[in-house]
Amino acid sequence: MSTRVYDCLKCIGEKIIENKDFLTDLDREIGDADHGVNMARGFQSVIEKVSPDEADLGAALKKTGMTLLSTVGGASGPLYGTAYMEAAKVLAGKDSLSAEDFKLALEAAIAGIQKRGKAEKGEKTMLDSLIPAHDAFASKVDEGGSLVDGLDAACEAANEGIEFTKTIAATKGRASYLGDRSIGHQDPGATSATMTLEVIRDFLKG
Repeated sequence: MSTRVYDCLKCIGEKIIENKDFLTDLDREIGDADHGVNMARGFQSVIEKVSPDEADLGAALKKTGMTLLSTVGGASGPLYGTAYMEAAKVLAGKDSLSAEDFKLALEAAIAGIQKRGKAEKGEKTMLDSLIPAHDAFASKVDEGGSLVDGLDAACEAANEGIEFTKTIAATKGRASYLGDRSIGHQDPGATSATMTLEVIRDFLKG
């Protein structure tokens, strides 16, 4: 991946910014109607603050996490910020990305989100996309699949996770106030997390 880490982060940011209204509309149904706006603002700052010459994956992700933590409001800032910062620890000092690196980084990101958000799969959060994505990725790679093969499987599982969030009631965050009325709506966090995985996959397919 080399110095392309900035280019990939920029692509993630552009995807989030491009879908700002869509993500905000999803959040309007079950939350504070600010997920897209907040995430777009955060990633605009990431694009401005991460050095295009940064070759260290860990350093770039740490900067991303710290920037999201300080610029994204609501629950998303701490959760996404933590995810990137935990992944950064796994990738510290690396200038390329193997399938095993990605698996461990995603694992660390998920653990960080679970600890910070005190959440588990099945509560209508981003974990409902990320945990199945990790499991599908690990399974594909353990079978001998490449990084991109694993990401293909991860993205498919993450999208199934989005569909799953429509079938359950929220028990975390603002959406939990709606109880069963949150059923039928997809989770904005699961959606932005899936977008992130899809951008990484498409970027690596290049």
